[in-house]
Amino acid sequence: MKRVARMVMAGMAMSLLMAGCASGVKHSEMAASIPAIKPGEGRIYFLRSASMFGAAIQPEIRLNNQVVGDSKPGGFFFVDRPAGKYLASASTETEKTLSFALDGAETKYVRSSPSIGLMVGRVVLELETPTKAKEELSSLSYTGDVMKTSAK
Repeated sequence: MKRVARMVMAGMAMSLLMAGCASGVKHSEMAASIPAIKPGEGRIYFLRSASMFGAAIQPEIRLNNQVVGDSKPGGFFFVDRPAGKYLASASTETEKTLSFALDGAETKYVRSSPSIGLMVGRVVLELETPTKAKEELSSLSYTGDVMKTSAK
């Protein structure tokens, strides 16, 4: 009986963790419908690998202090912005930031990855190579919000 109870509890815990993972349309299914980048703008993809490690840690992602989405395991979203300098950030117990420049017609890929913190986990932001990002992107689910991604 104890074994059955443990299995039920483990299943429930796994379900709760998986509920926090991204679900929805995969990049591979929507790639053809993603609009072209407007002249003078660039595109920034934010992506996070599907992993159980740190799955409960899903902070907002900010770009120049504006919330553009959330760091969700197995998810991605993108924003189009004018060429310029940007500061991406994610906060839990501490704020982690990433500075970069975006050129017109350029696409940047920002990976968010959970790491161990003092009290709670953290999400670290880093630029990803286009080759590596594109390999993984097709299996990730879109987590974007039209209101957040279209705001400038």
